[in-house]
Amino acid sequence: MPLLDVKNLTLEIDTGTEFVKALDKVSITVEKGEIRALVGESGSGKSLIVRAIIGAVPDHWIITADRLTWKGQNLLAMSNEQRRMIMRREIAVVFQDPTSSLDPSATLKEQLEESIPAELLDKGRFWQRAKQRKDIAIGLMHKVGIKDHQSCMQRYPHEIASDIAQKFMIAMALVSEPELLIADDPTRSMESTTKNQILRLLGGLNESKGLGILFVSHDLLAISSMAHTMTVLYCGQTIESGKVKHLHRRPLHHYTKALLDSAPSFQVNLPPKSHLVALEGTIPTLQHLPIGCRLGPRCPKARKECVKVPEERFIQQHAYSCHFPLHLPSAARSHTQNTNNIGTSTKEYFSTDRLYKSDNSDSENSNITSQKTEGNEQ
Repeated sequence: MPLLDVKNLTLEIDTGTEFVKALDKVSITVEKGEIRALVGESGSGKSLIVRAIIGAVPDHWIITADRLTWKGQNLLAMSNEQRRMIMRREIAVVFQDPTSSLDPSATLKEQLEESIPAELLDKGRFWQRAKQRKDIAIGLMHKVGIKDHQSCMQRYPHEIASDIAQKFMIAMALVSEPELLIADDPTRSMESTTKNQILRLLGGLNESKGLGILFVSHDLLAISSMAHTMTVLYCGQTIESGKVKHLHRRPLHHYTKALLDSAPSFQVNLPPKSHLVALEGTIPTLQHLPIGCRLGPRCPKARKECVKVPEERFIQQHAYSCHFPLHLPSAARSHTQNTNNIGTSTKEYFSTDRLYKSDNSDSENSNITSQKTEGNEQ
C-alpha cells in the first residue's frame, strides 16, 4: 500500500464568472522510502497539488478525486482536526515561500522549539524538557547548514535572508520525524554548495530512515541526482510518469522531451554558443485553457485527434498521456488507441530490450554503450 495515493485529482477554481479546472485528473503515488519528483514549468500547478493534498485551499474551491488517500485513509472524508493530526506528525511540508509561512510575531527559536512533539522528549522536570527542546533545535539547525544558531534563533523571520529561512523551514519539517516530506522547491535561491548539502541530507534521511519524499521542483539536475521516479506536469495535467532513468533515456511525451532538451546538462556534445531547444509559445492562462490535450497549441506534432483528452496508458511502470507518443513502433501506437492498459497486452509489439535497457544495464554508465557504437562505426 502506498503512503500517498492520488488518482484523478481535479481542482476547480472560482474566477468570479465561472469555474475553471486548474488541475485536471492528476495522479501521483508515493511509496514508503521513495523519492518522487514532480516536475513542470512555472504555472503548471505544482504548488496547487501540494495545497490540495494538505487541505490548504479555500472552501469555495472544489476538489474531487477518485482517490486521495494517506495509508489507505480517505483524506477528503476526514475532519479538519483529523487532517491536522496527520499533518503534524506523519506528513511535513516545506513551502515555496518560507518567509510568508513563518509567524512574523515570534522568534525562530520559539517557533522551532514549539514544533517539537512532546513524544520525542524524555519525562522529567519542565526545565529538563526545555533543555531537551533547545538541544534538539540546535542539532536540527546544524544539520540543515545553519552554523551560527545563536544569533539566528533570536531573530524574527523578516530579519533573516531567504536562503536561511528556507533552511529553517526544512528544519521545522524534519523535527517531527515524518514518514512523508513534501518539499516544494526546497533548494530555491540557494547557492550550489548549500543546495548540495540539503540534497545530501534528504537523500541520507531517505536511505537511513525510509523517508518518503515528494520533491517538487523544476531543477532537473537536482532531480536526476536524487529522485527515483518522476511525474511530469503541464498546465494542470500529468502527462508522463515513470523511473527517472527511463524518462531521461527515452521520453514518450513530446513535452517531456522538450523539457529535457532545454537543459544543457542533459545535452551530449552540445556545441558552444548553440541555441537551446524550446517550445514556441507560453503556458496558457486559466481563462484560456485549450480543450483536449493542453499542450496542443504548442506541440510540434499536434493533430486533430488532440482536441480529445488522451487517456493514460502504461508500458510496464511507465505511464504517459499522448495520442502520438514518441519512440513507439507504428503497430504498437495504433494498438494503444483502443487499449486502456497496455502493460501486458502489447508485449508482442515492443519488448523490454527495445524500449528500455535492463535494470542491470541501468546501473552501468550509459556512456559505455555510446563508446562501443562509435567504435563499431569507425
